[in-house]
Amino acid sequence: MTSVVVVGGGLAGIAAAVRLADRGARVRLLEARAHLGGATYSLDRPAVAGRSGLVADTGQHVFLRCYHAYRALLERLDVAALAPVQEHLAIPVLHPSRHPDRQPDGHPDRPAWIYRSRRGPAPLHLARSLAAYKPLTPLERLRAGRAVFALRRVDPDDPRRDTATFGEWLREHRQSGPAIERLWGLIAVAALNLPPDEASLALAAKVFRTAFLERPEAADLGVPAVSLRQLHAQPAGRLLERLDVEVHTNAKVLAIDPVSDVGTHRFVLRTRTGELTADAVVVAVPHQAAARLVPARAVPDEGRERWARLGSAPIVNVHLRYDRRVTAFPFAAALDSPVQWIFDRTRAAGVDRGQYLVVSVSAAHAEVGMPTEELRRTYANAVDDLLPGARSSRVVESFVTREPHATFRQSPGTAALRPPTHTGLPGLTLAGAWTATGWPDTMEGAVRSGLRAADALSLTRTPTSRPLGEALS
Repeated sequence: MTSVVVVGGGLAGIAAAVRLADRGARVRLLEARAHLGGATYSLDRPAVAGRSGLVADTGQHVFLRCYHAYRALLERLDVAALAPVQEHLAIPVLHPSRHPDRQPDGHPDRPAWIYRSRRGPAPLHLARSLAAYKPLTPLERLRAGRAVFALRRVDPDDPRRDTATFGEWLREHRQSGPAIERLWGLIAVAALNLPPDEASLALAAKVFRTAFLERPEAADLGVPAVSLRQLHAQPAGRLLERLDVEVHTNAKVLAIDPVSDVGTHRFVLRTRTGELTADAVVVAVPHQAAARLVPARAVPDEGRERWARLGSAPIVNVHLRYDRRVTAFPFAAALDSPVQWIFDRTRAAGVDRGQYLVVSVSAAHAEVGMPTEELRRTYANAVDDLLPGARSSRVVESFVTREPHATFRQSPGTAALRPPTHTGLPGLTLAGAWTATGWPDTMEGAVRSGLRAADALSLTRTPTSRPLGEALS
């Protein structure tokens, strides 16, 4: 039986471990943190002064119907019902009430909507939504429609498309500054963790084509109904145990050393508590950690130096708990506000009174270094402007979570920096959303990378009744 060590217990590592176990390998998974889930994890907030505690996700993660590999993993974990997907895409878009002239019908409590029609092929399923999208002028809406059809002709896999920014392309196609900010940027910043003027055109084209321009249902939004701990870490632990995968948390790998013997390779992995050997290794950690771990025989120094140039981009989440309900929206986007997206996480967090909202701020290069009190004040005031019900309520708890390295920096030129799954050493493969998946840095990209890293080891498959994500189309 082939022995494989998976280094990293995030979504990529979990997917790789499940795939390898299905194919008959003896699998051990080593995770440096105290929990599985990688960047998708939760923390406990204690009860204070008669107020119940809550389970907070450190970052707000959503997904789309077109995340086929990720949704297959949820099915395998038996938690798909805990992550429902909209029947039809519908996103409310809020404006601050101090700008009633920018609201549909001039009414501050009525949002604009991004939605898809129940009938019609892509991209015509968006036509009614775009025609009624009041944050843009009629001329901006017309030009946006033309740009939609032009974007369908942009090939995300064409290397030339990775030399320009999305913002440059939008301006070439007569998109005004307000149109970029209020329509294209609303999606691009959330999906790519960079504003259009900094994001790769190739990756932006992948997002918009896959989600909006090819299949009408692809962008239907999924929001977990439970904490990420309940959605990923806990069920993954149970599944891996059933598959006889040895899971070791608090097990940071310090080095991976290849050992050659008569034309074959084995690997010695050094941890803080000792050494272990394996026939094969999947390295499923962020690129900063992978650069330190992967031996030079697998990836030369210049290759690992390219990984460093991927950089990182931060996400900040501001958590606000109110003494009463302040909105009926399960989530909403926002314009002309520090708030980008806001989510009602009351039930998911186990809050029994009031309402618990999470404000998600992507591309948070300025915000990640701001003092906590300034972030609390700024975003509580911004929510007051967006949700009239918040003004008559009281914030009883607020805190901030920061992910300084939430994603790699998805700017032009990154396609050439992202490595393939294979390395120069047979038996050692790479996984992670930062590798060359063809997808942006998303949960879907992470799961796909783990499956491909496992498949690249070319193990003989044994029968399984529930294969994970065989098709990566």
